Amino acid sequence: MIPKEILKYLSSRAVNGPWKIRGRHQGTFAGAVVIPALAESNNLSATLRSLAQNPPELVSRFLVLVVVNNREDTPQSDKDDNSSTLELLAKEDPSLTALHLGWVDAASPGNELPAKKGGVGLARKIGFDLALPLLDFRGPAPLLVALDADTLVEPDYLSALTGHFRSTSAGGAVLNFRHQEGATNQERQAIRRYELFLRVYVLGLSRAGSPYAFHTIGSAMACTAEAYAGMGGMNTRLAAEDFYFLQHLKKTSGIASVAGTHVLPSARASHRVPFGTGRSVSRQLAGEESAVLFYQPECFAILGNWLELVATHLDASGQDIVHQAERISLELKNYLDQAGFGDAWEKLRKNSRDQAALLGAFHSWFDGLRTLKLIHHLSDTRYERKKPEEALLPFLLWAGLEQLDDPDAQLSLLRTLQSTGCC
Repeated sequence: MIPKEILKYLSSRAVNGPWKIRGRHQGTFAGAVVIPALAESNNLSATLRSLAQNPPELVSRFLVLVVVNNREDTPQSDKDDNSSTLELLAKEDPSLTALHLGWVDAASPGNELPAKKGGVGLARKIGFDLALPLLDFRGPAPLLVALDADTLVEPDYLSALTGHFRSTSAGGAVLNFRHQEGATNQERQAIRRYELFLRVYVLGLSRAGSPYAFHTIGSAMACTAEAYAGMGGMNTRLAAEDFYFLQHLKKTSGIASVAGTHVLPSARASHRVPFGTGRSVSRQLAGEESAVLFYQPECFAILGNWLELVATHLDASGQDIVHQAERISLELKNYLDQAGFGDAWEKLRKNSRDQAALLGAFHSWFDGLRTLKLIHHLSDTRYERKKPEEALLPFLLWAGLEQLDDPDAQLSLLRTLQSTGCC
């Protein structure tokens, strides 16, 4: 009953290695929740228990698959922790008996991820690829859901996901999130600042009219199995795998936001990846003043004007559009020259059957990565990044939102607006 597209993916693009699923995974499933775990023996049980609190009729239809992983060059302390995790998973925890719990040993000698290459992207891919043949394709499109081993979910998590995909044509999805409270006042301040940074960036994209105005958080994303195979599967990046995964899904199947639930990522410090939540918290706790600096609203105003310029000049040449872009901002023009927009635009025009197709092709070319690079270029050349106490009030004013100067109130405002899809 597996569709041809899935079989083609499994035969040509699926992960090839010694990894197998162990544990309780008999039958077929409406979806799989895949959880990479690296040195997470102290956190995984809480994540699994939060999943078990979902409605029993939904829990019984999902495979929960933990990919315990480390590279050959991983520190021995993390390897020892993974050994403890594998021992815990092999035991029958009474609080988790409702879960169809499986796990993959990608940590023991002979099963480890490749040195200097294997990271969270590969761990997610292993889990997704191994879960694909166990999905039930006879009814609604089965789901592949990404979660992290230190992230909690709410009791309506699975019902929100299944309900969402019954009512959308988009093959990909992002979920609302809010970070857990830090263990100390310093951690609370650090995670609040970082989450504000994430939310202000997406606010800026939204106000600019970017189609990439969504959060890219690895523990808050999902897709249908068909969309996963259609995009060629998960990338194997050491970091930012979530950003590239969701960007690709946006281009191939679309992204929509899941309403009605939140995931709760950890607020703890971490040095495992070069950027992201854990590294940001760690740098702030170490006293780095520049750990989290905010973009100025002028960057997003320029982005918005640029996107509007293209949308209203679809019949113009690349040279003409670049000339018009210079009137918006000289730095925008310089960035477009560096990115090779002129030549790219002429190729897009040549290969697009009509203006609607041309606009879609443009947004595929000027994607989330090129958007981020433009914001960085503007910040590095003219609009210097600022501390939150300097940047947030002007940003809220530009966005037409309530002028709040208390960081907790600012975060609450943005959480509320973004959980309702307003920005």
